[in-house]
Amino acid sequence: MKNLLLRINDKIYMTCIWVAGLSVLAISLIIPWGVFARYILGTGSSWPEPTAILLMMVFTFIGAAASYRAGAHMAVAMLTDRMTPEVRRAMSIFSQLLMATICLFMTIWGTKLCMSTWNQFMSAMPTLRVGITYMPIPVGGLLTLIFVLEKLLLGDQSNRRVVRFDLVEESEGAA
Repeated sequence: MKNLLLRINDKIYMTCIWVAGLSVLAISLIIPWGVFARYILGTGSSWPEPTAILLMMVFTFIGAAASYRAGAHMAVAMLTDRMTPEVRRAMSIFSQLLMATICLFMTIWGTKLCMSTWNQFMSAMPTLRVGITYMPIPVGGLLTLIFVLEKLLLGDQSNRRVVRFDLVEESEGAA
């Protein structure tokens, strides 16, 4: 059962990486188009900036979930590194529980935000509902919650092969 859950979380992790990466790629194509259209063609488009902002939200919240699983998030360990192993473990569990609380908050209140703004439309893109634009918040919260629960129940998975691509590259070069 543990291996099945880890494989599912590996797929979720890779999906997060791809979604975040494709968001950055799309942003890097959209912004130059907006500049080109405004300064070379002389006709500014209204959609590049809001689209880039929406993709940045996708990148931020979905990418944060993947970053959390990879252990690449910001952490100040100056205090915890000086504690005994027992206290360090208790602080780690407490930290995970706080993180789970934040993820639940993002998921629940983010969903309420999406629902309450569902019937509003963006002025720059009249066919896009405002509720859809807030969707990365609860989705990112839920994905991060999955990885928090994984860390609490199954331990740190930041050294898994799917997460540590640099280990795969090193082993392939050694062959």
